[in-house]
Amino acid sequence: METRALGTSEVKITPIIMGTWQAGKAMWVGIEDAETIKGLRAGFEAGITTVDTAEIYGQGHSEQIVGQALAEVRDQLVYATKVFPNHLKYDQVIEACEGSLKNLNTDYIDLYQIHWPSGTFGSEVVPIEETMSALNTLKEQGKIRAIGVSNFSRSQLAEASQYGRIDSLQPPYSLFWRQVEQDAMPFCVEHNISIIAYSSLAQGLLTGKFGPEHTFEEGDHRSKNKLFNGDNYQRAQQALAQLRPIAERHQCTLAQLSLAWLMSQPQTNAIAGLRNSDQAIQNAQAVEVKLSADELQDIDQIGRLVTDHLDDNPVMWDF
Repeated sequence: METRALGTSEVKITPIIMGTWQAGKAMWVGIEDAETIKGLRAGFEAGITTVDTAEIYGQGHSEQIVGQALAEVRDQLVYATKVFPNHLKYDQVIEACEGSLKNLNTDYIDLYQIHWPSGTFGSEVVPIEETMSALNTLKEQGKIRAIGVSNFSRSQLAEASQYGRIDSLQPPYSLFWRQVEQDAMPFCVEHNISIIAYSSLAQGLLTGKFGPEHTFEEGDHRSKNKLFNGDNYQRAQQALAQLRPIAERHQCTLAQLSLAWLMSQPQTNAIAGLRNSDQAIQNAQAVEVKLSADELQDIDQIGRLVTDHLDDNPVMWDF
């Protein structure tokens, strides 16, 4: 699989990235460690060499599963993980990084990201200068190779960039969730910051597997996702019906079509989660879907059936 430069760093990432929020199990149902491990290995065999995780996913469980699954091929992989907003003071960042290194069974992290801005989820407000100072120290020590941020607005990204090199932004971004295009994307393009889109399949909605009357099991956080509720969900079903003929023309799944569209956007790479080997392999095959300029425009317009009705709140859930 082709690789792309991560910002201006020496790190090379695949345009499809294995996402492992679900590997932590918390806030998900029906996740089995053994299947996740098989899936991660299958994704690697299929050519995906970049994996994204975070300390908060199952309180380290996701990181541990990644480390367990891929230890034998660590030198061929790019590990990306994140520090949560309750750990953004200088000493806390250093300690959190050490914890992630241990969980991942590695002596360096390729991309270390601030998961959410300081103050989020009731966390203490810490000056970004202090947090960036710690990240710069870790980079100088060789414990991390590149610095990224997640869920930052354009203004927050610009402020962080004053205190060190930011090589990536991880926003929620999919055909059905596109606020980043109006906010931070122009800044990323101008400053050569890679966009690493999460919820690239709108938490599974873009797979087309959820019917008009679908309800989630208790404990599945997607029940609180704005896209799965009310008129948004009905509009999504209408958009999916219009996307299906394009997918059939390319002999690909709706998920692969949606990922191919996303990877064609400026600076953009797509995180795709996996529960098992089949999903990992199907995600990897999305890079083979080649869309024409006209098709990209058609898909863009279909997506707007959903996005034109959303507000400007960048958070996807009503927690």
